[in-house]
Amino acid sequence: MIKDQEIKKIAQEFFKNLGFDVEITEIKIQDSLISVKIESQDPGVLIGKNGQTLEEIQHLLKLLIKRKTAENFYLEADVNNYKFQKIDYLKELAKDEADEVVRTRKEKSLWPMSSYERRIIHLELANRGDIVTESLGEGEERKIFIKPK
Repeated sequence: MIKDQEIKKIAQEFFKNLGFDVEITEIKIQDSLISVKIESQDPGVLIGKNGQTLEEIQHLLKLLIKRKTAENFYLEADVNNYKFQKIDYLKELAKDEADEVVRTRKEKSLWPMSSYERRIIHLELANRGDIVTESLGEGEERKIFIKPK
């Protein structure tokens, strides 16, 4: 298995070649998951609108590491704890919206989300017996509906 120092070196070179001044603060390797935590003075540029740039950076970094190591793994890259904060926000949103659906007995729909974000919402509400969740729509317009049971 690839070592964390190898990943750190590859990631630092990747960002340097792109012209970004970042610090790789943590690398965790657990089974087939590699987590890379990045700190930046200008995180907005690396994160992009709704985390889209971060997703692309994550994809490119994974391809680069895979090319140099020929190993199979899942890569999770995070800049200035953006993803951690986003997960907390989505979980709170899910609870609040579900509570409102129960209170009003009216279905609610959330805005279109990525499959990753929808999964967080579904998992957060999965054990509630008073509502059901469903994803409807196609492609970028797919969104979650929360309905009273």
